[in-house]
Amino acid sequence: MTDWTPHTEQARIWFESLRTRICAAFEAIEAAAGSPAKFEYTRWDREEAGNADPGGGTRAVMKGRVFEKVGVNVSTVHGQFAPEFAANINGASEADPGFTATGISLVAHMANPHVPAVHMNTRFLVTSKAWFGGGADLNPPLPCAQDTADFHACFQAACDAHDPAYYPRFKAWADDYFYIPHRQVHRGVGGIFYDHLECADDRAFERNFAFTRDVGEAFLEIYPQLVRRRMGAAFTPADKQIQLEWRGRYAEFNLVYDRGTLFGLKTGGNIDAILMSLPPEAVWS
Repeated sequence: MTDWTPHTEQARIWFESLRTRICAAFEAIEAAAGSPAKFEYTRWDREEAGNADPGGGTRAVMKGRVFEKVGVNVSTVHGQFAPEFAANINGASEADPGFTATGISLVAHMANPHVPAVHMNTRFLVTSKAWFGGGADLNPPLPCAQDTADFHACFQAACDAHDPAYYPRFKAWADDYFYIPHRQVHRGVGGIFYDHLECADDRAFERNFAFTRDVGEAFLEIYPQLVRRRMGAAFTPADKQIQLEWRGRYAEFNLVYDRGTLFGLKTGGNIDAILMSLPPEAVWS
């Protein structure tokens, strides 16, 4: 079984600190709107037969005036993949199914349809290999060109600080990943998505960890700006209907195609935390 590693602990501490700062920023937005909403934190412990230290995580959810529903989850888990699932994971196999994983995952569904919904996650996994993955994508029911441009510019700056090839590569990866084949539409206006930034030694870990931290900082910089920019915009019943129909598409993607949903369900994760990405209300016409 793959053991806990110092690298896993470093990543865990960062992900949890990022969670704390994001939740504080979102609560400040609610306060600015005259709302007393706060995050409610629920601890959960993973269970796995024969595993004395399977780990767990914390689910943080807030329902307020601006954030109709936002969840920010952190988890650090340790164990073995099911044999049929191990073959699908980088560095794992039926003969060597051990893993550790730590990460942060966030989804925000907004009350005002002019405020874009958003998804962000970053993670560090160890099997017989070790790597970082993650990204963020913007999901506006009513797209605004300026919001889209600012969101992408912030993540491009984060990418360019590490490798000029990152942004075009990871943007294209997001465009390909966040696509609903049966609808033949993208679920939003994209962002970045990356995976398998492998950490074969300490130097590679530090390089990829630094990039992953900058992805988290970029999210914390740009998304609260977009929320504050749009949260007071007037909207019509027709705008709200568009939002609810769009949320149906979002739910379809997360239930049918999303890797994170599958990973969580296949590794004994907290079901409520895994499915917190689903919108609080949606319609299908």
